[in-house]
Amino acid sequence: MGRHHHVENQLKYAEAYDADDGESYGQRNHHYKMLPFLTKNKTMILTHTSSLITHLLSLPRFPPTSSTPPLHPSPQGFLRSISGYKYCSSRVNREAMANGIKLVQNSDAISYLNQREAAEVDEILMGPLGFSVDQLMELAGLSVATAIAEVYNVKEYNRVLTICGPGNNGGDGLVAARHLHHFGYKPLVCYPKRTQKPLYTGLVTQLESLGIPFISVDDLCINLSGDFNILVDAMFGFSFVGTPRPPFDDLIQWLVNLHNYDDINQKRPVVASIDIPSGWHVEEGDITGDGIKPDMLVSLTAPKLCAKKFCGTHHFLGGRFVPPSIVDKFKLHLPPYPGTSMCVRIGKAPQVDISSMRENYISPELKEEDVEADPFVQFQKWFDDAMAAGLKEPNAMALCTAGKDGKPSSRMVLLKGFDKDGFVWYTNYGSRKAKDLSENANASLLFYWDGLNRQVRIEGSVQKVPEEESESYFHSRPRGSQIGAIASKQSTVIPGREFLHQEYKDLEAKFSDGAPIPKPENWGGYRLKPDFFEFWQGQTSRLHDRVCYFPQEVDSTIAWKIKRLAP
Repeated sequence: MGRHHHVENQLKYAEAYDADDGESYGQRNHHYKMLPFLTKNKTMILTHTSSLITHLLSLPRFPPTSSTPPLHPSPQGFLRSISGYKYCSSRVNREAMANGIKLVQNSDAISYLNQREAAEVDEILMGPLGFSVDQLMELAGLSVATAIAEVYNVKEYNRVLTICGPGNNGGDGLVAARHLHHFGYKPLVCYPKRTQKPLYTGLVTQLESLGIPFISVDDLCINLSGDFNILVDAMFGFSFVGTPRPPFDDLIQWLVNLHNYDDINQKRPVVASIDIPSGWHVEEGDITGDGIKPDMLVSLTAPKLCAKKFCGTHHFLGGRFVPPSIVDKFKLHLPPYPGTSMCVRIGKAPQVDISSMRENYISPELKEEDVEADPFVQFQKWFDDAMAAGLKEPNAMALCTAGKDGKPSSRMVLLKGFDKDGFVWYTNYGSRKAKDLSENANASLLFYWDGLNRQVRIEGSVQKVPEEESESYFHSRPRGSQIGAIASKQSTVIPGREFLHQEYKDLEAKFSDGAPIPKPENWGGYRLKPDFFEFWQGQTSRLHDRVCYFPQEVDSTIAWKIKRLAP
């Protein structure tokens, strides 16, 4: 009873404050006055942590190098190279966070909070559960930036305007702008009524230190379509009550007017609202029907009731900080977050016309005079670029084989070493690919590095690597992978997954003494010796670069001839 009375008083306070100055600090900040103030030391620690996060995100993805690394002479050297790069890139591998698989959720099964419940959740988070407002703001802003990056490709939607209100919703927008900058976007911020609290002035300082411009309302062009690809609505959150006052009334109307934009030569910018579309009633939504109609809504903690009226294309939930005690207290049904992702899609993904899907690649030109004379050295350079870019599994390659019947088959395998003698991978000698190669030793490899608009195609003949080489690599693998290689009779029919688990458990018990695990006789490596390379670089209007290497005998020695193919 007392808690509900306390929240009711907060709502009254918010209403009075909002009538004068847009959004108040909201429920999150008002009840802070009821909590013990942070000590000076704790404030310094939190500020330092924020600075540390900003610093880590700005670090280069890989150690700079002044020269091209040598070719990997062995699988072991190759593995050491990969592990070194992965250690460096994993610290700031934002793509792993943004590109995690998003679960499609049934929106009818998700819990929605009313305004009072939303306020009470925040009160508990920042009271007995020990969260601070800047912690929640950091997580919220990161979630918003991640959701935007999940949907809107930075190549096509790189110009972002974040419109921030004076309260916590505006703070979430400031944090989101910082993360979007680190994700490669070019954000600008409109922050007309700045809150002179250390937390907010610190966020502004962080953005200014990154060179992120702040733009006034007067300097904004009324036609926002020509200047920006994404407009982030971070004006008002769930604590807003009343009618928006200047300049936010005009800003909201500008966002509304975007839906009347009909210039066929220019794409309308998308609108992404944080938690609540500004001007909407937190429970009843767009009451008049004349409000903002965002393309994306990123609900925080749990969706608010107004989100049921959201008719845009992309609804995400972000935050990932709701502990079990709150889930139990409010009987929340929330979707699980996949992997390390900070956001999860609510509702079905939009239907897409596959025939209209296309990418207009923008890349440096690949000219014959600029490539290396040796295709192995050229591959090394491109592979190093893929490693440095932090791409996921740059050593993943499609292996294409065909048996004596001529039927092709493809699968993804992992490159485990390359040198002048060829490209090496490991597998079960009883698999489909092994059977194909025993009947037809010709195969092809395809590497595709999406982040760089590149692919490499390699063709040649295949043979098994020496037994001692397979033995050495087998024992370099994690012990679990060694057991897995024995447990799986690759490409054979098994009764079910439990059968595979049982095989693994039995072998795990058998080798529990820690003694070396013998390599199976039917397991080992293959090496493809190339007789053809193609380096493909995506370009605009389908005018892609295709530079190929063909072997040619010159003075009784084999040299490589470089030719260009039409795209």
